Amino acid sequence: MKLVSYKTEEKEHLGVFINGHIYNLHACNKAIPDNMNEFLQGGAGLMDRAMEINANIGSGSLEAKTEAFFELLAPVPHPSSCRDGYAFRQHVAAARRNRGLKMIPEYDAFPVFYFTNHQAIQGPGEIFCMPAHFEKLDFELELAIVLNKKGRNIPADQADSYVAGYMIMNDISARRLQMAEMKLNLGPAKGKDFATVIGPWLVTPDELAPYKVSPSVGHTGDCYNLEMLCWVNGMPVSRSNSAFMNWTFAEIIERCSYGVDMFPGDVIGSGTAGTGCFLELNGTGLLKDPDYRERWLEPGDRIEMEITGLGHLSNTVVRSME
Repeated sequence: MKLVSYKTEEKEHLGVFINGHIYNLHACNKAIPDNMNEFLQGGAGLMDRAMEINANIGSGSLEAKTEAFFELLAPVPHPSSCRDGYAFRQHVAAARRNRGLKMIPEYDAFPVFYFTNHQAIQGPGEIFCMPAHFEKLDFELELAIVLNKKGRNIPADQADSYVAGYMIMNDISARRLQMAEMKLNLGPAKGKDFATVIGPWLVTPDELAPYKVSPSVGHTGDCYNLEMLCWVNGMPVSRSNSAFMNWTFAEIIERCSYGVDMFPGDVIGSGTAGTGCFLELNGTGLLKDPDYRERWLEPGDRIEMEITGLGHLSNTVVRSME
């Protein structure tokens, strides 16, 4: 099932995306809230009702009105929190190598994450960036999940049952700001707090079952063979696969939930896939060729991301003076 959040006449709604059309879930069953946040808080009961509607519309046994005019939003427009992980060893190792650093052994000890601005979540469309953001503006190709159960101290072997679904994530980053503040050893802040993109819809785990593979040796949790692609202005720039995640989402959830409550609506990103950002690509290019010309996002650039089974996410970066 593909769940979507969308807007008509300035009001947000919850729907399912089936064969190129959006159907409002609340219109099909009044027991289902007309927004994603309340839906996720309803847990398995509401998910089962939505699944039934999705199946009945798909089979033709339920006639429902399609939405004709709408604005597609982030699938989870108002997450209760947003964490971002560091699950792809390939990206971490390449980024450190490009800076002349050895791979840090702590990477294999536990999955690390940081909190980003959950109020700056957005979906497809324009990304408004301030002038300082364009000083080495970057995309980051990622996979993300959202939770639909509350939990605390969740063991990895049970954590996948807390996952409502999967989405594409683009962790937009202003590298000049990030590089300056990282020298203070407190983690990223202004370099990443202005825009994080998720979308285009939330795909429930059952749809990804055909792509399931074994996780990395010694790791626990669901893992999927999903090709991850990114283009900038139509030119391919990144290719990876979610099967290359060294830390699983189950293990990240276990770490996140240690001693704290996790809530329905919490979003967790995988971290950047290998080759999944200009920072890594530029570093690798310069390592091979001192005359390599760095590339960063510029006003008007169009970023397109695609992950097997999760759809196609498109954004354009726009200069804002406000």
